[in-house]
Amino acid sequence: MDTHTPKTEVDATRHEGGCHCGAVRFAVEVDPRQATRCNCTLCTKLGVTGCLVKPEAFTLLAGEDALSCYSWGSEVSRRFFCKRCGVHCFGRGELEFLGGAFVGVSVNCLDALDVEALPLRYWDGRHDNWEAGPRDTPWPVAGSERERDGRGA
Repeated sequence: MDTHTPKTEVDATRHEGGCHCGAVRFAVEVDPRQATRCNCTLCTKLGVTGCLVKPEAFTLLAGEDALSCYSWGSEVSRRFFCKRCGVHCFGRGELEFLGGAFVGVSVNCLDALDVEALPLRYWDGRHDNWEAGPRDTPWPVAGSERERDGRGA
Protein backbone atom coordinates (compact mmCIF):
# COMPACT_ATOMS: atom_id res chain seq x y z
CA MET A 1 0.00 0.00 0.00
CA ASP A 2 1.22 3.52 -0.82
CA THR A 3 2.41 5.16 2.42
CA HIS A 4 1.98 8.65 0.93
CA THR A 5 -1.78 8.37 0.44
CA PRO A 6 -4.05 9.66 3.20
CA LYS A 7 -6.32 6.87 4.27
CA THR A 8 -8.56 5.65 7.03
CA GLU A 9 -6.23 3.13 8.64
CA VAL A 10 -7.37 -0.28 9.82
CA ASP A 11 -6.07 0.83 13.24
CA ALA A 12 -7.84 4.19 13.05
CA THR A 13 -9.99 5.11 16.00
CA ARG A 14 -12.29 8.02 16.64
CA HIS A 15 -10.63 10.96 18.32
CA GLU A 16 -12.11 14.32 19.20
CA GLY A 17 -10.20 17.54 19.42
CA GLY A 18 -10.33 21.27 19.01
CA CYS A 19 -8.73 24.62 19.48
CA HIS A 20 -7.53 26.14 22.76
CA CYS A 21 -10.64 28.22 23.52
CA GLY A 22 -13.04 25.40 22.59
CA ALA A 23 -14.87 27.28 19.84
CA VAL A 24 -13.72 24.78 17.18
CA ARG A 25 -14.39 21.08 17.77
CA PHE A 26 -13.92 18.15 15.41
CA ALA A 27 -13.89 14.36 15.27
CA VAL A 28 -11.57 12.27 13.15
CA GLU A 29 -11.00 8.59 12.45
CA VAL A 30 -7.20 8.41 12.57
CA ASP A 31 -4.28 6.35 13.75
CA PRO A 32 -2.11 9.01 15.44
CA ARG A 33 0.85 6.63 15.22
CA GLN A 34 0.99 7.76 11.57
CA ALA A 35 1.84 11.33 12.65
CA THR A 36 4.40 13.32 10.70
CA ARG A 37 6.25 16.60 10.90
CA CYS A 38 7.20 18.79 7.98
CA ASN A 39 10.09 21.25 7.73
CA CYS A 40 8.29 23.80 5.53
CA THR A 41 8.40 27.32 6.90
CA LEU A 42 4.79 27.30 8.15
CA CYS A 43 4.94 23.89 9.85
CA THR A 44 8.29 24.78 11.40
CA LYS A 45 6.98 28.06 12.79
CA LEU A 46 3.76 26.47 14.09
CA GLY A 47 5.32 23.25 15.39
CA VAL A 48 2.70 21.20 13.55
CA THR A 49 2.51 17.45 14.05
CA GLY A 50 -0.13 16.06 11.74
CA CYS A 51 -1.88 13.15 10.10
CA LEU A 52 -3.47 13.02 6.68
CA VAL A 53 -6.88 11.42 6.33
CA LYS A 54 -9.51 11.20 3.61
CA PRO A 55 -12.22 13.88 3.97
CA GLU A 56 -14.86 11.32 4.96
CA ALA A 57 -12.80 10.49 8.08
CA PHE A 58 -13.14 14.08 9.37
CA THR A 59 -16.20 15.82 10.84
CA LEU A 60 -16.33 19.41 12.00
CA LEU A 61 -18.54 19.27 15.11
CA ALA A 62 -18.65 22.95 16.06
CA GLY A 63 -17.17 26.31 15.25
CA GLU A 64 -17.44 26.77 11.50
CA ASP A 65 -18.18 30.44 12.21
CA ALA A 66 -15.04 30.66 14.38
CA LEU A 67 -12.71 29.48 11.60
CA SER A 68 -10.44 31.56 9.45
CA CYS A 69 -8.32 30.23 6.59
CA TYR A 70 -4.78 30.70 5.37
CA SER A 71 -3.23 29.46 2.14
CA TRP A 72 -0.04 30.40 0.33
CA GLY A 73 2.18 29.55 -2.62
CA SER A 74 0.60 27.01 -4.94
CA GLU A 75 -2.42 26.85 -2.58
CA VAL A 76 -2.45 23.05 -2.52
CA SER A 77 -3.78 23.24 1.02
CA ARG A 78 -5.89 25.66 3.04
CA ARG A 79 -5.07 25.78 6.77
CA PHE A 80 -7.99 26.46 9.10
CA PHE A 81 -7.45 28.09 12.45
CA CYS A 82 -9.62 29.52 15.19
CA LYS A 83 -9.93 33.27 14.73
CA ARG A 84 -10.51 33.64 18.49
CA CYS A 85 -7.47 31.82 19.92
CA GLY A 86 -5.32 31.35 16.77
CA VAL A 87 -4.83 27.58 17.02
CA HIS A 88 -4.35 25.82 13.67
CA CYS A 89 -6.61 22.76 13.89
CA PHE A 90 -6.69 21.24 10.39
CA GLY A 91 -6.17 21.85 6.71
CA ARG A 92 -7.94 20.73 3.56
CA GLY A 93 -6.37 20.16 0.21
CA GLU A 94 -6.03 18.10 -2.89
CA LEU A 95 -2.87 16.68 -4.33
CA GLU A 96 -2.90 13.71 -6.70
CA PHE A 97 0.49 12.59 -5.37
CA LEU A 98 -1.17 12.14 -1.98
CA GLY A 99 -4.21 10.35 -3.40
CA GLY A 100 -6.44 13.33 -4.12
CA ALA A 101 -8.51 15.15 -1.52
CA PHE A 102 -7.21 15.10 2.05
CA VAL A 103 -7.62 16.65 5.48
CA GLY A 104 -4.46 17.30 7.46
CA VAL A 105 -5.31 17.15 11.15
CA SER A 106 -3.07 18.67 13.78
CA VAL A 107 -2.68 15.83 16.28
CA ASN A 108 -1.56 18.49 18.77
CA CYS A 109 -5.27 19.41 18.88
CA LEU A 110 -6.54 15.91 19.73
CA ASP A 111 -7.84 15.54 23.28
CA ALA A 112 -5.78 13.53 25.77
CA LEU A 113 -3.03 12.53 23.34
CA ASP A 114 0.67 12.63 24.24
CA VAL A 115 2.20 13.77 20.96
CA GLU A 116 5.74 13.34 22.30
CA ALA A 117 5.09 9.60 22.74
CA LEU A 118 4.25 9.11 19.05
CA PRO A 119 6.68 7.54 16.55
CA LEU A 120 7.11 10.43 14.11
CA ARG A 121 8.01 10.50 10.41
CA TYR A 122 9.35 13.59 8.62
CA TRP A 123 8.58 15.32 5.29
CA ASP A 124 10.87 17.69 3.35
CA GLY A 125 8.29 20.33 2.49
CA ARG A 126 10.81 23.16 2.67
CA HIS A 127 12.42 21.91 -0.55
CA ASP A 128 9.20 20.66 -2.19
CA ASN A 129 10.75 17.21 -1.93
CA TRP A 130 7.40 15.43 -1.53
CA GLU A 131 8.31 12.58 -3.88
CA ALA A 132 10.97 11.43 -1.40
CA GLY A 133 8.16 10.61 1.03
CA PRO A 134 8.44 10.64 4.78
CA ARG A 135 11.45 9.23 6.62
CA ASP A 136 12.40 8.38 10.21
CA THR A 137 14.79 11.29 10.77
CA PRO A 138 14.17 15.02 10.30
CA TRP A 139 15.09 16.62 7.00
CA PRO A 140 17.46 19.59 7.18
CA VAL A 141 15.90 23.01 7.44
CA ALA A 142 18.69 24.98 5.74
CA GLY A 143 19.76 23.42 2.44
CA SER A 144 19.10 19.94 1.21
CA GLU A 145 21.32 16.98 2.01
CA ARG A 146 22.47 17.02 -1.64
CA GLU A 147 23.59 20.64 -1.21
CA ARG A 148 25.32 19.89 2.09
CA ASP A 149 27.30 16.94 0.77
CA GLY A 150 28.33 18.67 -2.47
CA ARG A 151 26.09 16.85 -5.00
CA GLY A 152 24.20 19.97 -5.99
CA ALA A 153 20.50 20.75 -5.80
